[in-house]
Amino acid sequence: MLDYRMDTFLTVCDTMNYREAAARLHITQPAVTQHIQFLERAYGCALFTYQNRTLEKTPQAQTLERYARAMRANDRDVRRQLAGGGVQALRIGATKTIGDYVLPEQIERFLKKKQAELTLLVDNTEHLLRLLDEDRLDFAIVEGFFDKARYDSRCLREEPFVGVCPKEHRFAGREVTVRELLEETIIHREDGSGTRAILEQQLRSCNESLSRFAGRICISSFKLIGDLVRKGFGVSFVYKVLADSDPALATFTLSSGPIVRQFNLVWLPQADVQRKIELFFS
Repeated sequence: MLDYRMDTFLTVCDTMNYREAAARLHITQPAVTQHIQFLERAYGCALFTYQNRTLEKTPQAQTLERYARAMRANDRDVRRQLAGGGVQALRIGATKTIGDYVLPEQIERFLKKKQAELTLLVDNTEHLLRLLDEDRLDFAIVEGFFDKARYDSRCLREEPFVGVCPKEHRFAGREVTVRELLEETIIHREDGSGTRAILEQQLRSCNESLSRFAGRICISSFKLIGDLVRKGFGVSFVYKVLADSDPALATFTLSSGPIVRQFNLVWLPQADVQRKIELFFS
């Protein structure tokens, strides 16, 4: 069972405000302060400091937070097992390409198992990592960048990242220079998405940026992106598994070199999720 003072610590980590943490826990603000001071004495280090009146976590607090969130997740699982419930419940996050184009068959296989329950959240990488930190997911499957020092991870597969355009477009089936690419309208994902981060990194490697395109359209839906590309409103970049799902789209590559990225399983360090991962993928 997670110590009630550790629960207070995690609530302060969530809110980064002692008063708000107290309100959420239905205790007084001095009680929150006492709980944090108890933990600081127990671990022999400061957990929070104020910088220009803004509460900040110390490096030691960041380390303790990761362990505490994993402890809470493991405690919840043990409670479920001791209660004798035979239900196999998973909470999984996936980025949009993976959730919509990679996992559907796997989801169907899992749900055919007896007493299987699944919660699947499809969102961008940044939001999924935040939900992992808050113990609202067992694990996530992402294609975006993440801090490998902060999370445990395993590569699920590698996938090419390609340009897409209409079949009749001048880029179709070609290797395209960055100069040619910048003459087009680019249809890209929202800030925080893995595919946008990969595109921006590739542009930076060529000393370019999204602002240099002739036009820009920001869309969070892959379906709508595909519709707009097919109708000639611009070009975009997606994973090959998505491009292959639409016969009306042609692909192109950049002359600066092929782009291949990993789809990664990500979870909190110390969290006992290997059994859950195997349960889902077996």
